[in-house]
Amino acid sequence: MIKEALGKKLGMTQVFDERASLVATTVIKVDPMCVLEKVSYPKGVKAKIGYFKITSSKQNKVKKPILGYFKKLGVSPYRVIKEVDIEDEDGLKLKEEIGIDIFKEGDIVDVRAKSKGKGFQGGMKRHNWRGQPRTHGSTTHRRIGSAGATTFPGRIVKGHRMPGHMGDSYTTIRNLKILKVDVDKGILYIKGAVPGAINSIVVIKKRKST
Repeated sequence: MIKEALGKKLGMTQVFDERASLVATTVIKVDPMCVLEKVSYPKGVKAKIGYFKITSSKQNKVKKPILGYFKKLGVSPYRVIKEVDIEDEDGLKLKEEIGIDIFKEGDIVDVRAKSKGKGFQGGMKRHNWRGQPRTHGSTTHRRIGSAGATTFPGRIVKGHRMPGHMGDSYTTIRNLKILKVDVDKGILYIKGAVPGAINSIVVIKKRKST
């Protein structure tokens, strides 16, 4: 059985949990995924799945090598192809569509997605610096200040936190709880915030049971 799924982030809302507390929740749409093939590695076996089926009217825009790959498998083309972990290799069936039913309420999951890009930002916003003094004649309120290492080694050490490009990188939020599973609509309600913009693709992975 596959223990990962791809979904589309719809946004955030609020729901009441079992203690009648209002909880911020992320809503994720999980459409059916197709198991394309089984891939073997020295450390185990993974499944290659396809997500977001491409309609026949738009298949003329698919590149021929990719279209030939799906024709060889005998399935319809998909927009996203990803390798995911599996729990039980014996229960893996090729060309089978897997939906949201692999999750249930109360499951603990890790969610991975590309965070929102925020362009070039200063150190105070990017790294939450407190800033320089604001009084007594100071003119370096939001600047980074001294970043060198005196006479030796006389240079900025690699890895120093500096102003730069913020966001637009893959981020994983761990140990999030699934509050509700709407099987009919294919929607997951996950407690807390999830990285990524609205309509972005997120990867939902079940944690190992302890």
